[in-house]
Amino acid sequence: MQSFKKSSKLDNVLYDVRGPVVEEADRMIDQGIEVLKLNIGNPAPFGFNAPEEVIRDMASNLRDSQGYSNSKGIWAARKAIMQYAQNRDIPNVSMDGIYTGNGVSELINLSMSALLDDGDEILIPAPDYPLWTACATLAGGKVVHYICDEESDWNPDLEDIEKKITDRTKAIVIINPNNPTGAVYPRDILERIAEIARKHGLIIFADEIYDRLLMDGLTHTSIASLAPDLFCITFSGLSKSHMIAGFRVGWMILSGNKEIAKDYIEGIKMLSSMRLCSNVPAQSIVQTALGGTQSVNEYVKPNGRVTRQRDFVYERLSSIPGISVVKPKAAFYCFPRLDKDRFGIHDDMQFAYDLLEREKVLIVQGTGFNWPEPDHFRIVYLPMLSVLSEAMDKLEHFFSEYHQE
Repeated sequence: MQSFKKSSKLDNVLYDVRGPVVEEADRMIDQGIEVLKLNIGNPAPFGFNAPEEVIRDMASNLRDSQGYSNSKGIWAARKAIMQYAQNRDIPNVSMDGIYTGNGVSELINLSMSALLDDGDEILIPAPDYPLWTACATLAGGKVVHYICDEESDWNPDLEDIEKKITDRTKAIVIINPNNPTGAVYPRDILERIAEIARKHGLIIFADEIYDRLLMDGLTHTSIASLAPDLFCITFSGLSKSHMIAGFRVGWMILSGNKEIAKDYIEGIKMLSSMRLCSNVPAQSIVQTALGGTQSVNEYVKPNGRVTRQRDFVYERLSSIPGISVVKPKAAFYCFPRLDKDRFGIHDDMQFAYDLLEREKVLIVQGTGFNWPEPDHFRIVYLPMLSVLSEAMDKLEHFFSEYHQE
């Protein structure tokens, strides 16, 4: 009998949602072992709820949401997104240039597939949200990672970007606010990135899904607002800002100089139509969510839950010998650095596995975010303070005696 193998197109795709460490955690949980999960940015299991008006709005629209919508999305949702973009000074935005998606992840995949031919290069940050690298690779592109500088608040290294551009480079990805570091890029850095894109004729892809989860009084600047002469695609959604990751509500906004991307836009339209449309009941809440109560503001104010949990985790991690961490400014992640010499770490997946086995704490190793060295890991600080306190106690105990074999 014929055996079936996965497509060879997946051979160089490193993205794996599950992974051996997560699979081991699930096995332990199935055996009744309690695991403290600090590995995924999913708000719902940790007591974060969507605004009540959003839940009611979806329920009231269910009967009218049973058929396909326009492949780009329903009119009310796209109108609300257009106004959202205009309020952020994103130039040359029209209803025709707005696409809804089943989360931003679907739209990342669609935009990469429509753009990249085999061997085309695209600049993606390291560390990154790994779906970007996976989708670009699957589309046939060659991903070139530029470094974000930990010594400079995790801002992109502009010199590294410049030296990695070739005549095959088609685009640059900006993840701001950043997952996994929690960095927020200042306006001057964004202006200089836009200038680099202008100099080399690059498309800008801006992943801004965490643009409403800023702390410490910071404000967010959309890079598209600084580049009216360039073609930009900006990605955002409701999964994080409204704590409804499972509803799968995302969008992308085409802006700036669309004339230079007419053929590419036709490819986007084609792929958008091929999947028919995104989740129509989820689309029905966009207008209410963007125009209604912004409960996220309560979470990120100085004494809000997310801010307090960020501060707690930052302080506890900073107090552990051999661990250093840049204080995150947004989202709900931090990306601590390990002293490789102190802990003898040469394989950070093995480190993550050892932590799980010994302390029953699940994190994600830094190389999972395409960071080039095995010296970082990501922690999600969404759980309640009592859970985070227990997790930090376990981490402190683990690192007091850990040395990788």
